[in-house]
Amino acid sequence: MATLEINLPDSLAKEAEQAGLLTSEAIAKLLREAMERRHGIDELFAAMDRMAAVEGEPMTEDEIQAEIEAARAERRARRR
Repeated sequence: MATLEINLPDSLAKEAEQAGLLTSEAIAKLLREAMERRHGIDELFAAMDRMAAVEGEPMTEDEIQAEIEAARAERRARRR
């Protein structure tokens, strides 16, 4: 287990302590949630990079709808 020492402004430390956020459990939860958000943001930007790298004409709304319907039909067929 790691031990951390942090410096906070007194007013923030007091407010956080009153909110119960300065316990090991609360700080661990906050860090896990922040890491999940960061991972999600990284995944979003990676997906955007992949989309930007795709060459060719953009799909029409009808083509997109056809893809959605095909995916749904495939999912329904797998469930059976």
